[in-house]
Amino acid sequence: MIVYEMCYPDETAGAAGIVCVPLDYGYLEEYRKIYNDCFYEMRRALGINPVNVYADSDDLKDKLCNIYILLDNSSIIGAVSCYGNEIDDLIVRKVSQGKGYGRQLLLWAIQRIRQENKAPITLHVAQWNARAVALYRQMGFAITKKEKINP
Repeated sequence: MIVYEMCYPDETAGAAGIVCVPLDYGYLEEYRKIYNDCFYEMRRALGINPVNVYADSDDLKDKLCNIYILLDNSSIIGAVSCYGNEIDDLIVRKVSQGKGYGRQLLLWAIQRIRQENKAPITLHVAQWNARAVALYRQMGFAITKKEKINP
């Protein structure tokens, strides 16, 4: 499997038109299902096991403080995780994909990280995920490293 490390070197980004909130216990199960659904096809195609990363909500409790969700009428539309200067696990519920939420979540994450530090922002994405790679490039991320990893 080929994975790209991508970097966003700019100190600023466009304004995000959304507000994200920290993931809390009340949304853990919904988040888990959306997360597993978003990554299932890729993990199955690449032979990564388990195909469902999170078997139950308890697996997420240690990550709560780094996961931010976008809500609409008390339902999760999407989410993104921020760890220092790294963006991870940007997901959008399948029925909401193709509507610009991924772009907005990415902008929001860039702004969130920029509040804390000015270091280049990084993320990792599987080459298989061509839509994500294209979005990240459109938003100013550049491939800085290409790695082959075993699933």
